[in-house]
Amino acid sequence: MATVQVRYVVNDVDAAIAFYCTHLGFKEVMHPAPSFAMLSRGDLRLVLSKPGGGPGGGQAMQDGTLPAPGGWNRFAVEVEDIESLVAKLRLAGVRFRNDIVTGLGGKQCLVEDPSGNPIELFQPTIPDAKLNKVS
Repeated sequence: MATVQVRYVVNDVDAAIAFYCTHLGFKEVMHPAPSFAMLSRGDLRLVLSKPGGGPGGGQAMQDGTLPAPGGWNRFAVEVEDIESLVAKLRLAGVRFRNDIVTGLGGKQCLVEDPSGNPIELFQPTIPDAKLNKVS
């Protein structure tokens, strides 16, 4: 059951669904229109909206500005073996913004969805950085 929702603006909702479900373990919850879908992965619900795709998150602002994908804000997906996953994704032709780097709490790498939105792959290296810490 999702407890957190993130909205990403994507250029092609179908391509985004395929990317997230095939490569990152998301499940399609609903896809009622070509410009909108909801996916889930554990506690995260990912809402996908196409710019200019009608009412909702993809619609133009009051000044006419359309939402656009990209930027640097992101959500992280915790993984067990970042090296293996990155290698598998590279073979599948997935785009990356960087190579694996080691930070204070773990290893991370930024992968891009088909619209250029970043997703952080994160492998914790210390217990406090894990999402599901065992006390």
